[in-house]
Amino acid sequence: MRLFELTGSDEELSFSPYVWRIRMALAHKGIEPERVFTRFGDKSAFAPSGSSTVPVIEDQGQWVSDSWAIACYLEDSYPERPSLFGGAIGRGQAFFMKNWVDRTILAGLFPMLAADICACLDPEDQDYFRTSREKRLGCRLEDAKANREQALPRFRQSLDPLRATLKDQPFICGDHPAFADYLAFGAFVWAHCCSDFQILADDDLICQWRSAMFDLYGGLARSAKRAV
Repeated sequence: MRLFELTGSDEELSFSPYVWRIRMALAHKGIEPERVFTRFGDKSAFAPSGSSTVPVIEDQGQWVSDSWAIACYLEDSYPERPSLFGGAIGRGQAFFMKNWVDRTILAGLFPMLAADICACLDPEDQDYFRTSREKRLGCRLEDAKANREQALPRFRQSLDPLRATLKDQPFICGDHPAFADYLAFGAFVWAHCCSDFQILADDDLICQWRSAMFDLYGGLARSAKRAV
């Protein structure tokens, strides 16, 4: 199996939150893929998939793109390996979690991190990233960064559902982590790799969960290359 990842100017800086969902899911399944590094400006390596974004996997000639579709493919194609969802009901609940993470955690973090992400990229990728992301944000990357201290309290408050869950159980999925955990954790690895901005207070309950997630699978995410 090959996993296509997005990297910065340093090939080892693999920072996409969506890729990290799948890296954790593959480790959960006990699958070690061949990692193929790509950049914003060069998508030719995974062109046969028909996708313009990563993650993408190629498994025995079959191409699958989109982190949710890949997770479902792994679950359905490798049922003998540890389950990512724990059944159909769990899959439906994880799909809700995916949408909450995309619309709350990732959407909240992006304005605060965008300028730092841009600084991680090759110059030609920086031009593309800046143009496309400033259009999305409606302001300069530097202006969004300058406002992040003011935006941080609201972002932290938006994590209350996660905090309330972790008050009573060690992982989002209960006693053990599964794909719903990886969905949220991908966002925190993204921030960890690209920026030194402290998005959580030191005494935040979420920090305990995040630390446990970093330690999974031999410290897979903890050993990730950082730009800072």
